[in-house]
Amino acid sequence: MSRDRYVDFLRAWAILLVVLGHWLITGLVRHPDGTLTAPEMLLALPWTQWLTLGFQIMPLFFLAGGHAAGGSWARSREAGASAAGWVGQRAVRLLLPTAAYSGLVLLAVGVCAPLGVDPATLALVGWAMAMQFWFLPVYLLLSALTPTLYALHERWGPRVPVVMGIVGFGVGVFVAAVGSSRSVLVEAVGAVNYLLVWGVVYQLGFCWREGLLTGRGWRAPAALALGGGAVFAALVGPGPFPVGLILVTGQELSNTDPPSAALLAWAVAQVGVALWIAPAVRRALERERAERAVRVLGAGSMTLYLWHMLPVLIIAAAFYLTGLAPEPRYGSAGWWAWRVPWLLVLGTVLAGAVRALRPLERRLASVERAVRPDAGLREAAAWRVWAGLGVSVCALTYFAGHGFAPGGAFPAPAAVGLGAGTALLALPRRGGDPHGVDDTEGGKDLGGDEREGPGDIGHDPGDDGELQRVV
Repeated sequence: MSRDRYVDFLRAWAILLVVLGHWLITGLVRHPDGTLTAPEMLLALPWTQWLTLGFQIMPLFFLAGGHAAGGSWARSREAGASAAGWVGQRAVRLLLPTAAYSGLVLLAVGVCAPLGVDPATLALVGWAMAMQFWFLPVYLLLSALTPTLYALHERWGPRVPVVMGIVGFGVGVFVAAVGSSRSVLVEAVGAVNYLLVWGVVYQLGFCWREGLLTGRGWRAPAALALGGGAVFAALVGPGPFPVGLILVTGQELSNTDPPSAALLAWAVAQVGVALWIAPAVRRALERERAERAVRVLGAGSMTLYLWHMLPVLIIAAAFYLTGLAPEPRYGSAGWWAWRVPWLLVLGTVLAGAVRALRPLERRLASVERAVRPDAGLREAAAWRVWAGLGVSVCALTYFAGHGFAPGGAFPAPAAVGLGAGTALLALPRRGGDPHGVDDTEGGKDLGGDEREGPGDIGHDPGDDGELQRVV
């Protein structure tokens, strides 16, 4: 199958909106004592929760990821790869840059904490640098489950996401009905929806790749878009779910923690829209300039995803702590007007940071070639992949929920867990056939392989390739 540039476009568009969305909702306030705080926009300005309908774009990541992973696993399996080998390669590709990023942030925390940096400030910074991490453990788990999910797809096709969706909808309704108790049982049941809701979209990616959602033209995409949109409107209009698709502190019900029935409906609608407009966007992507823009964004998407909050800290130190930045009243017309130069300055700083990080990217690509598991990993060494994956998922889940400096302290257990998990995944290099199949994807994006056959990994980020896949 030839590479589908529209899949690349979805990843690039999604990462762009994730970055812009996080920057937009981050507003800094300097107090008379010189301290900085970042009020929660969706809480301080409730009307902005409507903006999340446009910025909650993660379904596109999972749709593109499922589309790509299905093809990658099918090719690798046919060429003799084992499930552990394939999963290990994808996990290493994701975890190496994540571990490098986390290590640098944790190093900064480890230096600042003993020097007496204000614990509240350190905790805020640690949270800001980990706010995007919720996605990583979910995506890693879905990647690990891909061989099983794809086998179900091959047997039952679109019925799999339908059943998953029904169960996920039921879980969402259950949590909404009894969620006020917030018992351990309710939270445990709700947590299943992280895999069910996002798994529905991932599974729809399998269906899309094989033409099961587009074989009859616009009918299936339109049904998904209109049906999902109607269900979402019914759930957030009469209730009980809020319109905001991002967690808001203090809300009794959340659409994302855990993923709710309303988020499931919105995700299905978003998938329908994405497939409905695909022909028009593909025609636009035939233009060389548009294709190049998508390729450049895709090639650097892992770096953008991980590092995009660093410019906020740089600008905060350079302009807010020094009092050089204008400070209109939070939420006023003047404050909103300053959002435009705020975004432009952050974009400029991020572009410089991405360029500065290219040597690190190349070094990580070289390390990955040396340590990634063999595709034909034998059973004797497969346990390391599953153990490393499990430990890493636990550590990333902790960072996602608590940040890199909870309470201003260094999170030693989680730091050790991420390092140990990444190391375990890198150890099985000698556990398989050194001449085994390798269907790894080239490049630096957060999705999956669309090439025919093996790709290379670790070439220049500006070259054509895939993400180290996260989105």
